[in-house]
Amino acid sequence: MTDDEAAAPDDPAHTAALVARHRMDGAAPDLERAVAAVLRSLVAGDVVTYGEVADEAGWPGRSRAVGRVLSTSGGAFPWWRVVNAAGRLVPGHEEEQARRLAAEGVEVRAGRVRPRR
Repeated sequence: MTDDEAAAPDDPAHTAALVARHRMDGAAPDLERAVAAVLRSLVAGDVVTYGEVADEAGWPGRSRAVGRVLSTSGGAFPWWRVVNAAGRLVPGHEEEQARRLAAEGVEVRAGRVRPRR
C-alpha cells in the first residue's frame, strides 16, 4: 500500500491521489486488477458484498463493476463468496451458490447469507 492509499479515505488529497493513480494506465484495467486481487484474497468461509469488494479494491461505489468482473471471468474467481448488499444469492445460481457456501460452513437461510470476513 502506498502512502497515498494509507491516507484517510474521506481526505480530498487521498481521493485526488487515487484518481491520479487510476488514470495512469486507464481506469478499467486498473479496476479489474484491483478487484481481482481482492477476490483472490477470499478464503473458504468468507462472504462479502459486491460493495465491500469495490471498497477494498479502492473503487468505492463500483459494486456493479465488481459484478461485471465476476460475470466475465469464466469462473476464475470464487464468485459464490460474493453476495448483494442484502445478503441475497446470485439470481439464477442460488442452488449452486448455496451448495458451495454450505460446503465451506456458511449458513444459507431463505436464499440469503450474512456477509462475513
